[in-house]
Amino acid sequence: MNIAIVGCGLIAQKRAAGLGAHRLVACCDISQARAEALAGQHSGCVATTDARVAIERPDVDAVVVATTHDGLASTALLAIESGKHVLVEKPAGRRASEVKPLIAAAVGHRVTGKVGFNHRFHPAFQRARALVDAGEVGPLVYIRGRYGHGGRLGYASEWRADPRVSGGGELLDQGSHLIDLARWFMGEFVSVAGHLGTYFWDMPVEDNAFMLLKTAEAQVAWLHASWTEWKNLFSFEIFGKYGKLQIDGLGGSYGTERLTFYRMLPELGPPETTIWEYPGADRSWANELKEFMDCIASGEQPTGTFEDAVAVLEIVEALYAARRASE
Repeated sequence: MNIAIVGCGLIAQKRAAGLGAHRLVACCDISQARAEALAGQHSGCVATTDARVAIERPDVDAVVVATTHDGLASTALLAIESGKHVLVEKPAGRRASEVKPLIAAAVGHRVTGKVGFNHRFHPAFQRARALVDAGEVGPLVYIRGRYGHGGRLGYASEWRADPRVSGGGELLDQGSHLIDLARWFMGEFVSVAGHLGTYFWDMPVEDNAFMLLKTAEAQVAWLHASWTEWKNLFSFEIFGKYGKLQIDGLGGSYGTERLTFYRMLPELGPPETTIWEYPGADRSWANELKEFMDCIASGEQPTGTFEDAVAVLEIVEALYAARRASE
């Protein structure tokens, strides 16, 4: 397939590197230089600052939208209304109301729409999901997740710190991945509570988000997303009645990706432990893009839908509303 990418930052580079046999034919960014830099890595690819020009090219089959948060939903809608299949990066919009129109539009225009929840496609999570589905850890009891980095010089002046552009802080950034993963394993949450704080960075958005989410069956997800994690950290633990799955690291600065399965023994005591490690480059971007392309070909529903993004954003908005009510 022929692909156009709108928004040519770091995430777009990851997507372009995972295209495989598919072709990047158009790059768009508000910076012509940035669009040209990415386009120059792909033979025959053109660069533009006009999203409509890139999207409406007759040779474009699908569009990857990787803009700042304020442009995600509107650009995805433009692509859908142009009859193009769309992968829009998470969180797909600043608010649920921005994303909801994409659902009906994709159905009406008969295109495949997907949200870039790439963490689902890390091999450790793929294996963990298979083990849960097979009943290896028994009924789920609770989830504990931590995700964070420490920012960089000037972080408080970047677009993520501007709520008009980003829609929110760390809750919406890395927190949306944690919420999505918790929903993927546990289903819908009916109770949302937590605390948002700005402890270090001089910015009008939160740099830490603490979440306590509960299902109708009283299963709990206890999640913490942080921009004050001075050593990059990813840890996601899934507790069942018969065992525990623990995913640590995402590769790169987060450390080697690892899945540990602690299987409870009948006599209790120290569990039987199995470890899988996934060294090397982050494969999630290419894995997710392959699934997206496969779903376009088959007509099947992709993993990580517009509905999933809406559900995540509704949880995010509930936490923001609770903070405003307490101020």
